[in-house]
Amino acid sequence: MFDRYRSCAYDGEQKKKFHRQTRAALRALAKELRFSKSSYDLRSNEGGIAVSGEITLHHERVYIQVSQPATGADSGVLIRTCGGRRDYTGGRNHFAPLSLLDEPKALAEYVRTVMSEDLSRVSHLFGPLVVKRSAFG
Repeated sequence: MFDRYRSCAYDGEQKKKFHRQTRAALRALAKELRFSKSSYDLRSNEGGIAVSGEITLHHERVYIQVSQPATGADSGVLIRTCGGRRDYTGGRNHFAPLSLLDEPKALAEYVRTVMSEDLSRVSHLFGPLVVKRSAFG
């Protein structure tokens, strides 16, 4: 299994793998969410040498962006609602651990909950999804 927690900073090969593996995980997530291929964009921005960059799945109703947070927090998956593929600010930010990219069914359930905008369900679901893991270890 690919280690998304291994730092991409100053490691070009790791960054290429991170982007390739994360794009594949986001395609699997889109499939799990039953998004048609024409309903979303999948973008990759490698950023500078000191960061992981980000990989983004931008659907008509939800925006999902993956990166390795520089803070070391396990919050590498950003999920927020949006009003179309030209909406880059969207709704509230919700975060999930990078490890959920390896569990498309669980991540899809969380994305559906965020899309429902039922904050009580989001709070209820997020507790079990938290994984205590140091991004540096």
